Amino acid sequence: MISLSGLDSPDFYTIAWIAALPIERAAAEAMLDEEHATPTGFTRHQTDANVYTWGRVGEHNIVIASLASGVYGTTSAATTASSLLASLPSIRVGLLVGIGGGIARPDDGHDIRLGDIVVSQPCGTTGGVCQYDLFKAKSGDKRERKGFLRPPPTVLLNSLAKLQAVHERNDSMVPSFLQEMLKRNPKMGKRSRQNPGYIHQGFDNDRLFKSLCDHVPGPDCRGCDTADEVQRDPRDTIDPEIHYGTIVSGNTLVKDAAARHRIIADLDEDCICFEMEAAGLMNHFPCLVIRGICDYADSHKNDRWQRYASATAAAYTKELLSYLPTDEVQETKRAIEVLQLG
Repeated sequence: MISLSGLDSPDFYTIAWIAALPIERAAAEAMLDEEHATPTGFTRHQTDANVYTWGRVGEHNIVIASLASGVYGTTSAATTASSLLASLPSIRVGLLVGIGGGIARPDDGHDIRLGDIVVSQPCGTTGGVCQYDLFKAKSGDKRERKGFLRPPPTVLLNSLAKLQAVHERNDSMVPSFLQEMLKRNPKMGKRSRQNPGYIHQGFDNDRLFKSLCDHVPGPDCRGCDTADEVQRDPRDTIDPEIHYGTIVSGNTLVKDAAARHRIIADLDEDCICFEMEAAGLMNHFPCLVIRGICDYADSHKNDRWQRYASATAAAYTKELLSYLPTDEVQETKRAIEVLQLG
């Protein structure tokens, strides 16, 4: 990655890439083609506590913004977005990129594996993201969803459609971008006891269990009964697959299979992923959500796959940006104007 002096104005930056965790930020920075110094004339708004990295991906000038360290959830994400737009009114669109919990249902066509990529896409009655903790009680045990979240900006959905068509004919560039990342950042490929690295963690460490099977205490699933494991066809490559659909978002970390199924039943949507930031952004910041799958939102959750999942999501984002025309981004209304229009 080439480091350059800052650009002449923050107005040259039109796309914001938001990362909640340090490992997600590291993966985002590893995808930059150039890293820039803080642009000349950038003035931070008095309420803005975000941490920024400036750079270029392809033809786009990007600002990477982090949530406050150790603070997660929809409210924190909304604060990050509002602070960002106060400091950078030139931003047109956003990308929320990081890790999430997969909703794997192999028998229903959702054969989602650890390291796979999930992208928010309007589907059914949702705009691509659904908030699971925004309901009102009805008669009996039924609940009704309150309110709806904005869909991603049209310019991003158009690029998504282009990329999906390309993937019908050609392989994704994600594996190549991951290899390039490791070549430029060798430390990211090293394993240690504390850090498993930004690399595929092996098929033996990707196990999906039946919903009634609770995790046997321990750092991994070696003590869990193999009879309770869901049998899936083996894959012939470690390259991640890409899934499109509804992402479920809320303030509570879902790590219980029973809770996972209860939420899905309440939503009555074809959901493919859980995460904790998107619902706080969609009505405050026009963005697309991209998640690498690091667990199955159940009691078997651990941190082993988080770095690799961060990397696959970041690599997909880099590929998507190559199908996003710079002139169409420039012609898109500034995000702050879109929000003011309501």
